[in-house]
Amino acid sequence: MNVSHPFTITQPTEIHFGLDSIQKLPQVIKQLSGSKPLVVIDSGLQNAGLGIKITTPLDEAGFSYTVYRDVDPEPGLRLADQGADIARENGCDCVVGVGGGSAMDIAKAIAILLTNGGQAVDYLGLGKIQKPGVPKIMVPTSAGTGAEVTFTAVFINEETGSKGGMNGDPLYPDAAILDPALTTSLPPNVTATTGLDALTHALEAYTSVQAHPVSEMYSLEAIDLICSNIRSAFSDGRNLEARSNMLLGSLMGGKALAMAGVGLVHAMAYPLGGMFGIPHGLANAVLLPFVTEYNLIGNLKKHAALAHFFGFDVSNLPLRDAAGLTVEGLFQLNYDLEIPASLLKLDIDKEKIPEMADIALTVARPVENNPRQPDRAAIIGIYEYAMQG
Repeated sequence: MNVSHPFTITQPTEIHFGLDSIQKLPQVIKQLSGSKPLVVIDSGLQNAGLGIKITTPLDEAGFSYTVYRDVDPEPGLRLADQGADIARENGCDCVVGVGGGSAMDIAKAIAILLTNGGQAVDYLGLGKIQKPGVPKIMVPTSAGTGAEVTFTAVFINEETGSKGGMNGDPLYPDAAILDPALTTSLPPNVTATTGLDALTHALEAYTSVQAHPVSEMYSLEAIDLICSNIRSAFSDGRNLEARSNMLLGSLMGGKALAMAGVGLVHAMAYPLGGMFGIPHGLANAVLLPFVTEYNLIGNLKKHAALAHFFGFDVSNLPLRDAAGLTVEGLFQLNYDLEIPASLLKLDIDKEKIPEMADIALTVARPVENNPRQPDRAAIIGIYEYAMQG
C-alpha cells in the first residue's frame, strides 16, 4: 500500500440480504421511526406484479402508504420535485425506493427535498446538501447500479439536456433490502446491461487512482461474482444461485464505487444518456472494453491481475500481454450477452462526437479518477474507435 495515500470510509447503510428478506420491510420502517412511506416504484414493475410483493408486507403490518410510479429509465429532475410534492401532500415521513437505479435515485432525492426544501436542481454537484433526509430504504430489483449503498443520485437536467448527479453523505440510504427473488423476472437483456453496469463500477473502482485496500477488496469480490455468474443469470433468470451472486456482486460494486469512484467509462457514458437517451447500463457496457483498452498502460499490473477472472492463465505471460487479455475477455463477455458491438449500432450520430467529448470532460471526478488522464483528442479517438467496433 502507498502510505502517502490516506483514505476515509463511510458505510452507514444497514443491509438485509437474502431470500424473502422483503418481509422485513415493515420492521425496518419502524426501526427508522417511519409510519407512512412513499413507495417509489417503476410503473413497469408495478404492472408486472412486482409491486404487490412490496406492498403486501406493508398491508399486513397495517401501514398506510402512497405509491409514486413516475420513474423513467433516464429520470429528469422534475420527477424528484414532483415526487417530493406528492410526499408532502400525503404526509409521508419516509421513502422506499424499489427498482433499478432510476427509482432509487429518485427516492433518495425525494428524501432530501423533504427536509432541505428547494428543488432538485439546487443540489446538483458535490456537498450542497445541508440536512439529512427523511429515512430512506432501498429495495433493488436488478443487479446493477449498487445505488442502494451509494451517496449519488443521477438525473437529466431538462433545461440543459445534460446529465449530472447530486452527491453527498446525506444521500446514503439508511437501509437496503436485497431479496434475490425480486430479480428473477428481469428479462435477459436487462440482466445483461445492469450486470455489466455493476461490473463497470467494480472494474473502474479497482483501477481508480483513489483505490485503497478496502475498496479493492470489494472490487475484486464483485468482479469475481459477476464474471462467474452473469452468463448463467442471463441464460436462465430462474437460477436463484446466479441471481443471488449477481445481487451480491452489484452490492459490492456499489460499495467499491462509493469509496474509490468510477472512471472514464462513466464520464463518456453520460452524454450518451443525456443526448441520445441510451440507458446508462447499456452505454457503460458498450464502452467498457474500448475504454479499458485505452486505460491499460495507466496500470498494467492491475489490468493484468483481472485477466484470470475471464478464464485466462497469465502465469507465464509478459505484463502487457496479460493486461490485454482482460480487454479480450470484456469483448467476449459482451458478445456472449448480446451487447451491441459498437456505438454505431446504437444510432449515435458520428458528427456529435466532438460535442460528446466536451461533455465527457466536464464530468470531472470520474475523469480525475481514471488511471490514464485523457485529453479531448483521446476521448474523441475512443468514441471513434467504439463507433466502428
